[in-house]
Amino acid sequence: MKELNGSQMISEALKEEGVKVVFGYPGGAALNIYDETYKQNYFTHVLTRHEQAAVHAADGYARASGEVGVAFVTSGPGFTNAVTGLATAYSDSIPLVLISGQVATSLIGTDAFQEIDAVGISRSCVKHNYLVKNIEELPRILKEAFYIARTGRPGPVHIDIPKDITAATGNFEYPKDISIETYKPTYKGNARQIKKAAEMIEISQRPLLYIGGGAIASGASEILREFAKKSGIPAISTLMGLGVLASDDELNLGMAGMHGSYAANMALSETDLLIALGARFDDRITGKLSEFAKNAKIIHIDIDPSSISKIVNAHFPIVGDVKNVVSELSERLGYEPERFRPWREILARYNSLYPLKFTDSDEILKPQWVIKKTAEILGDNAIISTDVGQHQMWVAQFYPFNEPRTLVSSGGQGTMGYGLPAAIGAKWAKSDKVVVNFTGDGSILMNIQELIVSVISQKPVINIILNNNFLGMVRQWQTFFYESRYSNTDLSFQPDFIQLAQSLGGVGYRVKTKEEFEKALKDAVASGKPALLDVAIDRFENVLPMVPAGAAIYNMILDDKGQR
Repeated sequence: MKELNGSQMISEALKEEGVKVVFGYPGGAALNIYDETYKQNYFTHVLTRHEQAAVHAADGYARASGEVGVAFVTSGPGFTNAVTGLATAYSDSIPLVLISGQVATSLIGTDAFQEIDAVGISRSCVKHNYLVKNIEELPRILKEAFYIARTGRPGPVHIDIPKDITAATGNFEYPKDISIETYKPTYKGNARQIKKAAEMIEISQRPLLYIGGGAIASGASEILREFAKKSGIPAISTLMGLGVLASDDELNLGMAGMHGSYAANMALSETDLLIALGARFDDRITGKLSEFAKNAKIIHIDIDPSSISKIVNAHFPIVGDVKNVVSELSERLGYEPERFRPWREILARYNSLYPLKFTDSDEILKPQWVIKKTAEILGDNAIISTDVGQHQMWVAQFYPFNEPRTLVSSGGQGTMGYGLPAAIGAKWAKSDKVVVNFTGDGSILMNIQELIVSVISQKPVINIILNNNFLGMVRQWQTFFYESRYSNTDLSFQPDFIQLAQSLGGVGYRVKTKEEFEKALKDAVASGKPALLDVAIDRFENVLPMVPAGAAIYNMILDDKGQR
């Protein structure tokens, strides 16, 4: 046991937790924390240029590495700027610890300079939060925060620390183990329920695996690949579950939902047994609930008991870690990959009837071609981040994700401005990988200042702007549902992205042809510098298929004329 001040306790705790990098932005209430950060040599601090970006970078680091991401911010607007990052991580179950400075305990409640009720604000978008009231409880709180963030259903944890607590001294003994009476995640599934699930698979004719982000969080990719191969059960994925099965696996029908493949959505509509694996039945997947998988029994496997039957009633609920439960379930099933061949042949016909496709052009670049060509050039040595909009869905449809943790994207919140800082975080996690951020001309401007962070930290990321001079996804909705009234979505006036990239210390490429794109991407990779490719694409290209909001998942718009 040693006597340390609060700021030293934070550094020691991060050392004990194996934290290698912290993203953040200083301010008055966090000055003691930052002074100690200057003195320590346990972790690297990366100064972002906005607090939102700091949390997104920690989020990207966590998604790419599987470790807990960490960020520091100050009080007041420093914290409120970080809330978007917390909400993004919370929606997608990403393990983070955010440490915010707070005004001194004697000033709390007095409307002091840069005082805000950070704990009250964060309560709805974190897994747990703390306001530290005395130095004696700080070591325990730090240990609990990391434990809660990474265990069970992962998520962000917020610790708000008053400035006087960061200066106060106390005895520091970091707990080796943690036990929270009211928090006991269940990792092993109920044997009786697993037995029932196996019996249902045995009598099913059209079973379907529904893979969500929880499968990645549990490290279940390998066991799920084995299970699918052994059982012969076809699979669909959420955006967050891409990469669990290889993109070219014959059992993989791709992403389902609003912009899912025709075969995946029809499989959801015609299955008689839906096996949900770490998925939460988001509205973008279910469409009209009364029509969703209405002929199916539901097996729902999730470590979070509150997610089961929250939206879709589970006939066979199994609370437990996906990896553990699937392993036990697999042991109860024989090797019968041919048993469901008739079902797979039906789905194969759906896929051949309406495959994911686009009409290529030599006159103007199609975004789908750009994405496919990027994958061809980079192979499997890449991590892909995205912002949010049409480009995100095109990436989900056309980029071949063959491993988990190779897609870094905001799913539940759909956060524009996420891609670049998240890509920087991913590059810190996997410096040996090429990290590419697909973005739009709307999204990139929301956090483009972070390109300078990529330059200074020597963690180069490549940003591919699929530039259609529109807020593309909103424009698409306006085309289909608002009689082409493009209210405040036209972005025809934009900065010179090439000069902007250069002014921030990166390199820029203007791209209008296929030849220019191939050369620019190869040059960007070879340069070893943060890069921005401004790629002019077809302005009115749509993401198809598309399920209109509130429609049944099988009721898809299949062409640019709105035909279903």
